[in-house]
Amino acid sequence: MSDLTPDTPEITAPEVVFDEETHAATKSAVFNAAERLFALQGFQNVSVRDITAEAGVNLASVNYHFGSKDALLFAIFRRRTGELNRERARMLHEASDRHAGKPPVREILAALFAPPLRWADPANDRRISVQFIIRARSEGTAEMRDALQNDVSHLARFAEALKTARPDLAPETVYWRLHFVLGMIHNNRFAEFDRLHHLSGGLTREGDVAALLTRMLDFAEAGFMAG
Repeated sequence: MSDLTPDTPEITAPEVVFDEETHAATKSAVFNAAERLFALQGFQNVSVRDITAEAGVNLASVNYHFGSKDALLFAIFRRRTGELNRERARMLHEASDRHAGKPPVREILAALFAPPLRWADPANDRRISVQFIIRARSEGTAEMRDALQNDVSHLARFAEALKTARPDLAPETVYWRLHFVLGMIHNNRFAEFDRLHHLSGGLTREGDVAALLTRMLDFAEAGFMAG
């Protein structure tokens, strides 16, 4: 018995680590499979069984790790919108540093536009996350709709920066113009460019993210600098 006693910690500790790693890997597999299925097929068309089959995990995994399908949806929504808005905030902060706390309109708008535009690039794996967020705007749960309507803290910093950049404009004018440029983001998807291509008779084929960002900034900046 004395020969076995010293070995006991070495036998039990790896088992605990393995369980924790397995749980984390299962949760991640469920999260990623659900995000992809929801983005491509829609929220109502995907079942818990579809998610677990795609992830290759036990049917009970969704409830075990997230509580419910709706809770899983919200977890995906919160993580991806949080990541996107942190990237925007970082770009705005960097622009502010470059201009002693008063970045120009174009750089403020670039911080707002560039992250979702880059994520939506067909060559970027993040495009699935953008598709999911787009779905959330039209198909989201009550909790997601509430967050979209009422959680505007990420936009408030852009509104304040724009008011500083255009102190001559009435605050309500700044808010309206910000609202209009947000519409450019929500409706400017790579999947919709084919329609524009047909409308223009082939003049508007655009696959270059940098060039598209420049076009968007030219238009939005002109709107903010008017009057």
